[in-house]
Amino acid sequence: MDTDRMASSQSSRMASSQSSRMASLQSSRMASPQSSRMASPQSSRMASPQSSRMASPQSSRMASPQSSRMASPQSSRMASPQSSRMASPQSSRMASPQSSRMASPQSSRHSSSVSSSPMSRMHSLQVDSVQRWMEDLRHMTEVECMCVLQAKAIGVEEDAQGELIVATGDHVARDNLQTLLRRALVVSTELGKMFQRLEKGRWQRVHSTAVRANCHVRSLVHEYSAARNTPSEMQKYEKSLLEKCMELTTITERCLHTEDEFFLKSMREAINEILTDVSDSFSHMIDMALANEIQILIRQIESSDSVYTISSAISNLLSLTQDGLQLCRIIAKEGAVVALFKICRQDCFSDLYAHALRAVASICCVEEGINQLEKVDGILCLADILTDENSAEAARAEAAAVVAQITSPHHTSTQHLGSFLESMEDIVTALIKLCASASCGEVFLLASAALANITFFDSMACEILLQLNTIHILLQACKDRQRVDTPYSKDQVVTILANLSVLEQSAPEVLHEKGVERLLQLLGEKPSSSSPSEGAACERVQQKAAVTLARLSRDPDVAQTAIQLQAVPRLIELCRSPAERNNSDSVLVACLAALRRLAAGCPDSIEAADHQQLIKPRLVDSFLLCSNMEESFV
Repeated sequence: MDTDRMASSQSSRMASSQSSRMASLQSSRMASPQSSRMASPQSSRMASPQSSRMASPQSSRMASPQSSRMASPQSSRMASPQSSRMASPQSSRMASPQSSRMASPQSSRHSSSVSSSPMSRMHSLQVDSVQRWMEDLRHMTEVECMCVLQAKAIGVEEDAQGELIVATGDHVARDNLQTLLRRALVVSTELGKMFQRLEKGRWQRVHSTAVRANCHVRSLVHEYSAARNTPSEMQKYEKSLLEKCMELTTITERCLHTEDEFFLKSMREAINEILTDVSDSFSHMIDMALANEIQILIRQIESSDSVYTISSAISNLLSLTQDGLQLCRIIAKEGAVVALFKICRQDCFSDLYAHALRAVASICCVEEGINQLEKVDGILCLADILTDENSAEAARAEAAAVVAQITSPHHTSTQHLGSFLESMEDIVTALIKLCASASCGEVFLLASAALANITFFDSMACEILLQLNTIHILLQACKDRQRVDTPYSKDQVVTILANLSVLEQSAPEVLHEKGVERLLQLLGEKPSSSSPSEGAACERVQQKAAVTLARLSRDPDVAQTAIQLQAVPRLIELCRSPAERNNSDSVLVACLAALRRLAAGCPDSIEAADHQQLIKPRLVDSFLLCSNMEESFV
């Protein structure tokens, strides 16, 4: 099984869907600000989507183990002891004929109201108490029972030390990390529930949730300490956290025995403060525990000579990068980028280049990762791999993915671009060659995405691309369904064309390659499914195609060709029909701009009614008119 998993992790990148890959390239990777401090320390890791690049698959990966491994064992362990304690006395007191009446409390109470015998009333009380116990059981737990059971693994040999170290060999680190993340999610969920219930003043629920959170925290600390030699600093946080959890349990219990509103109001403030401290302390402790586990993986990468061991460690790091930006920052801080580039500089590990570079690309979604890449001259290493014709296509594709990541316009810091400019010509040349020779859609997607990002921040890159016959290569690729077969790839192509169209010398090349016809086809791009990401990609394709057409139409020959190819009716249709542009305002603005550019060169190409509504008014007035139109207006 482990061999299969390693083989799967090595090949999964090239087999993954383009929509998942494009979600990574298009995502801003900016975590949503937490709505409050109650946001759990694991919320950024567990939530998603991030766009992240792997966010969608990861959520399904984490959710299923969480529900199956955490919820089920707990419920089974809680239910069994309590049922054995409680059910047994009930069964001894109740004779079998009464069991039928217990199963139907409503009929039991009805018979009690009809008969006034003492035995009937006694039976009614017994049924009511059982029903009440069953209702209360959902919200109550026994601290002693929970603590004892949570500290023991089920189905493990007697000499095993706990759930965190059930696995052996190369899988210990991975199992530790995944179990740690699952347990942290449980605690985070309980703390979040406490904040909500505290706000509503549901004191019974607040206390029961505090008890559960306390049990989970103690269990997690106990098991992790048994599995690892925790650093002294982390031990201090553990001790402080356990004390605060106990204090939280004690103070919430006091609120159950009073109805004094003034007292409860003051206690609510105190509990909120303690709960906030618990959340912060737990978050910091989990970060230190994760850092400790990540260090183990990095040491495996740096010290091992086994391709299998290194590949397994890289896979574990890669899976962690899918759990959110905070984990990526911890991974970068612990030196993972440095260790991965050491692998990429050794010929004996050439088979691991693609795997290592994929992990680097994921880590570089945060500034800390890019800074680490800059410190180890990672850009030079990327240029060497991209320009080496002997490098495998998979390795060059992953190097292109790293370039796309570090040149993303979403990054606020551009300090790393200084060294990139020194190697830009070699990198751009290698990327356009990779686009021309790509064997599949994903390779083309990664190479074209890197080129699209590069054209945003330096005009010199556009001049280099024109000299490399880029327009011909891209337009030919659009005819090849093996390379360009999704809106995501078309989005990259039209982005490059839009940025190249700023240069005047691009217009003749576009005309020569029949690029105007291709732009009109892109104006009609529609999603093939109901996927929101695909719909958004189609909107970007339409918008950028209109922008490119508007820029190129400065050349009279391009404008005349566009009019002959019926560009005006299509642009008017996009303006007037919201459904044609998927109700996108950005597409509407781009189409209005293209129409006005064509009308400026050829006024007779637009009818009087369209000119009166779409050309003559101010752009903002035409926009408001079209954005409020109904579909039936067309």
